[in-house]
Amino acid sequence: MGRLVEASNQRTERIMRKLLACLAATLALTNAALAISPAEQRGKNFVITNCSRCHAVDKVSPSPLTIAPPFRDLHKKYPIESLQESLAEGIVTGHPSMPQFRLEPDQINDVLSYLKTLE
Repeated sequence: MGRLVEASNQRTERIMRKLLACLAATLALTNAALAISPAEQRGKNFVITNCSRCHAVDKVSPSPLTIAPPFRDLHKKYPIESLQESLAEGIVTGHPSMPQFRLEPDQINDVLSYLKTLE
């Protein structure tokens, strides 16, 4: 009877090792999928610093200013790439509380890269 118990324990250990290996591989793939590129991180930093006072700049939060659209919804109104020219020339809106931004080409790429992660 002792040999059967020992064999069963060894089988259970092998199964547990395989399950743990699968879990580790899944976590590694998930972390890689969740990681953002340096450009996306710079874009995220820019919008948090300059835009989050009024706009929601993530996937779930409401905009602090009700009339300011959440950035996660911008792609529903505009193809994200179409914002490149506006960001370069300076976004001007119909309400005075929105500051005008004129971004450098690298900043534009970073912000657009981040906005695409919100789609």
